[in-house]
Amino acid sequence: MADIFGRTAVRTQGRQAASAFGGQPSGKRHPLVAVAMVLPLAVLLAVVFGGWEAVMTQASSVAGMLGR
Repeated sequence: MADIFGRTAVRTQGRQAASAFGGQPSGKRHPLVAVAMVLPLAVLLAVVFGGWEAVMTQASSVAGMLGR
């Protein structure tokens, strides 16, 4: 029962934060808009912290397992 109240409080806080910043408190964001928002930061962090090589290594390993 306490878990339900915790989730409700988190949702309420999220709505208040969204309305405080002028966002849509109850609307849903299109997935492509979410990707467009996150992708530049993700690329920047990958380049700055050297994660790009790790991503390429993992991608080549998966491609190797798939036989490509």
